[in-house]
Amino acid sequence: MALIKKFRIKEFKNKKPLAKLEKISLSFDKRQILDDINFNLNSGEIIGLLGPNGAGKSTMFNLLIGLIKPDFGRVFIENEDVTNFPIYERAKKFKIGYVPQYGGYFHDLTLVENLKAVGEIIIKNERERQEKISSLISKFGLDNVQEIKAKFLSGGQRRKLVICMALLGDPKILLCDEIFAALDVLTIHMLKEILVNLQNENPKICIVVCEHQARELLSIVDRALILSNCKIIAEGSPNSLIKDEKAKSQYFGEFFKS
Repeated sequence: MALIKKFRIKEFKNKKPLAKLEKISLSFDKRQILDDINFNLNSGEIIGLLGPNGAGKSTMFNLLIGLIKPDFGRVFIENEDVTNFPIYERAKKFKIGYVPQYGGYFHDLTLVENLKAVGEIIIKNERERQEKISSLISKFGLDNVQEIKAKFLSGGQRRKLVICMALLGDPKILLCDEIFAALDVLTIHMLKEILVNLQNENPKICIVVCEHQARELLSIVDRALILSNCKIIAEGSPNSLIKDEKAKSQYFGEFFKS
């Protein structure tokens, strides 16, 4: 596993959580999804969520953004109980950016029109909005495709577009759901570099990545956790996780190599 990070953030114990899930339990149609989950998001971290299909990774994202409410427990952002806050209020007040696994853009709008559509909502000053859009297009190397409709972009270009849309509001928390899915090796490496560069440029941002591709995820995160059977079964640095016996037996398997 080729690491592209130049550093690891080793210690967050003295930092106050930027957000947290506290004693969260949730069921769908009598099926338990999460059971007594406690999870902190600290500023400056890239955090990874791993686990088998149906383990509740995307559900944790939906709880953070306000798409669903827990049966039990509370959601805090910046020490404020936001369990009953609607999606728009969480996004606006606490600056949460979300990159969904599927979609997240307007198919029949061009790349630049997609950015303008979102920018007009969250950046009121026209000059500031245009400068931000131009900066993101340049930064992500999308200049040559900005007038192409989103439905005609490649998978990697669409993924970069949705990340740009999420970054328009300068998020404090950026949630990325399965952003490496169905992409080629070079595009995955490019996205990994984008996430690491975001952390380097903004040391206070918290980036949370939910992903199935364990090796790719562990190469960029500072901390990761593994969900299985409704519980967090292991949590820690990439090096500690791959040595954890519970993680080996319930997720990685004995033959996983970093």
